[in-house]
Amino acid sequence: MHLCVFLGAFELITDESRAGSCLWISNRRGMVYWPIPSEEAKYSLRSSTSSRSNKISFQAPLSSQLPQNFKKLFYKILTSALSLFVFSVVHTWSQNFRDATHIISAPLRLPLESDQVLLKVIYAGVNAGDVNFSAGRYFQGTKKDPGFEAVGIIAAIGDSVRNLEVGTPAAVMTIGCYAEFMKVPSKQILPIPRPDPEVVALLTSGLTASIALEELGQMKSGKVVLVTAAAGGTGQFAVQLAKLAGNKVVATCGGKEKARLLKEFGVDRVIDYKTEDIKTALKEFPKGVDIVYECVGGNMFDLCLDALAIRGRLIVIGMISQYQGKDGWKPLNYPGLVEKLLAKSQTVVSSWLNLLL
Repeated sequence: MHLCVFLGAFELITDESRAGSCLWISNRRGMVYWPIPSEEAKYSLRSSTSSRSNKISFQAPLSSQLPQNFKKLFYKILTSALSLFVFSVVHTWSQNFRDATHIISAPLRLPLESDQVLLKVIYAGVNAGDVNFSAGRYFQGTKKDPGFEAVGIIAAIGDSVRNLEVGTPAAVMTIGCYAEFMKVPSKQILPIPRPDPEVVALLTSGLTASIALEELGQMKSGKVVLVTAAAGGTGQFAVQLAKLAGNKVVATCGGKEKARLLKEFGVDRVIDYKTEDIKTALKEFPKGVDIVYECVGGNMFDLCLDALAIRGRLIVIGMISQYQGKDGWKPLNYPGLVEKLLAKSQTVVSSWLNLLL
């Protein structure tokens, strides 16, 4: 509560013309204004997520003309107000994320290092990879704080940070995002127009699809592209990017609602595995599919490999069907795989986003 009061007062310091407006400060949406009628024309930028016609999302960074003594005062108030913050930690290895993690409070260690930024997290992304993270399958089993992506507001900056300002909306892609506050190297900060949840989706899921298809898949136009788990987080981006590139898109999913969504995206052939056989449906493409964006693993990987065209490229994005089995993520053997790929000049590549950026 004290921090909200300080943030509101600081807003008034930076722009006194907003006096008379109603300012709502929340953990979920940052700062939102309901301006008085005479101010509505001045602050006309509409929130992308709001249904209220007069609700204005916090947008502008703090004024560059703000006196240094005010900045120093705000930072001093901020650091004294944030003696504790809440975050999630992995305390034991388990593929059950709830069992593996605890939410704890701990002192926020300040001041920042000279090149660090303190980010107030508003939205954090949830990914299938969280299960692998909590099971110790990443980072050679070293326990680290979970959460891969987040958006929020810059709450403080280190002494040597010159290109960022307190109050600026920002995004990050790093571990430890399941927290109220994060200390991040300034080079990892991505300035954004506003801290909306849509931005989170563009990070891990969107970048995975874009980089995997364009760089690993060498996607051009006029090809047949197959996307598995196409109604999932990254699959939704993959089908749309493939269509925008001028390709025929085939997508697998499970359920009528997911199939309807994919058809709205313009997918040419939706295969609902709950109502039809995937292997039979893929026979509709006798020359095979040129690019596969494969997220499922297990039997789905086998089907995709069999459907791959000559000189086709299969991109392994994930293996969601294998993440939570009773034996955990158990490696599968593929005898004869090399010979099979060689016979048709095919390629199997994998996409781990952190190694591609």
